[in-house]
Amino acid sequence: MSESQHIVVVGGGAGGLELASRLAKRYRRNTDVQITLVDKNLTHIWKPLLHEVAAGALDADVDGVDYRVQAAAAGFRFQPGNLIGVEPAQQCIRLQAIADEQGNELVAERVIHYDTLVLAIGSVTNDFGTLGAAQHCYFLDSVHQARRFHHTLMNTFLALQSKRYPEPLHVAIVGGGATGVELAAELHKSAELIRAYGFDDFSLQQLQITLIEAGERILPALPERIASSAANELEKLGVRILTQTAVTEIDAKALHTKSGEAIHAPIKVWAAGVKAPPFLAELTGFENNRNNQIIARETLQTSTYDNVFVLGDCAAVTQADGSRVPPRAQAAHQMASHIYRAIEQQRKGKPIAAFVYRDHGSLVSLSSYSAVGSLMGSLSKGSMKVEGFLARVMYKSLYRMHQVAVHGYFKTLLYILAQVINRRLRPRLKLH
Repeated sequence: MSESQHIVVVGGGAGGLELASRLAKRYRRNTDVQITLVDKNLTHIWKPLLHEVAAGALDADVDGVDYRVQAAAAGFRFQPGNLIGVEPAQQCIRLQAIADEQGNELVAERVIHYDTLVLAIGSVTNDFGTLGAAQHCYFLDSVHQARRFHHTLMNTFLALQSKRYPEPLHVAIVGGGATGVELAAELHKSAELIRAYGFDDFSLQQLQITLIEAGERILPALPERIASSAANELEKLGVRILTQTAVTEIDAKALHTKSGEAIHAPIKVWAAGVKAPPFLAELTGFENNRNNQIIARETLQTSTYDNVFVLGDCAAVTQADGSRVPPRAQAAHQMASHIYRAIEQQRKGKPIAAFVYRDHGSLVSLSSYSAVGSLMGSLSKGSMKVEGFLARVMYKSLYRMHQVAVHGYFKTLLYILAQVINRRLRPRLKLH
């Protein structure tokens, strides 16, 4: 590989932003290495926190990372744009033209050449082709979608208050994984907090949340004893949990199940699964699986090109032991660290080591009420159940680790301090 190198990272999610920031800091003094980050959005929010944006516990305008600001601080270049094509033979990508709200073209379609390409596109909600899901459910794939849900939630509160609460506020959540469970708890907390901001006549009994899971229990990725603890906590909050309930069709008023039951709810959220964006399967030169993920070797290089890497939810990686790397934030973080080292190994002409995913466990936040999870490691000799205050501290530390990877220790400490101050100055719930 030549000494001069242009490294392009497409996707500014958890793994992509961490990788671009670390590479830029490493090669800041090396003018022969240029790092470019491409994303269709202008700001970044850690995806596991999108349920907090939806419920109003987190303000994306305040807590988000502006890509241009981060680019200036870390030393990479940022190109806003939506990826529409990759041409591996010419070593370039194509970005869609950018238009304003009236459809006037602001920036023409662009071509960006690369020496090394990293695709960190992420994932979108998988509704498994369920009739009416896309039309009548909210998905939580992006900040825009989370904000849209939050606006609907606040407007519904307002409309019900103006009519003196003639009926309960029904919210149905399809999917008993981490996102669905965390959203259910956070929504209950929002209803509790909103009473202090002009809705003192609202009773928590008027909020009716139904969590629907097709499997035998919620949180199927966690040990049964931990899932049971989470279910007990949710039921204490008044959340109705329906397991072994498959949703077959959704209309404007209700969700219809395989057993023939109609679950009426004006606000419906689909959080039952993820897949890679469909356009990835349309890119030429790559192999894809049925979930649109790009198939990669153990090194995280694509199966067809040595200078193209994939990381995060869009990557289909089978390890030496035959296990598949799951679409989780900790996997994206580990992949970013691996590719960071792999690029340097490739620059020096050394062989790239195989990626090994290490499962450190899972943690699920139940808002400020509690948290549950399991830790994996040699000290616990398998998995160790954690819950309550200790689990909440550990859950928060995951986000802090992401901030450290992006900003460094000193800036992360300043962000924590600013957050403590803002709790005294800002409302505890985003009201608009």
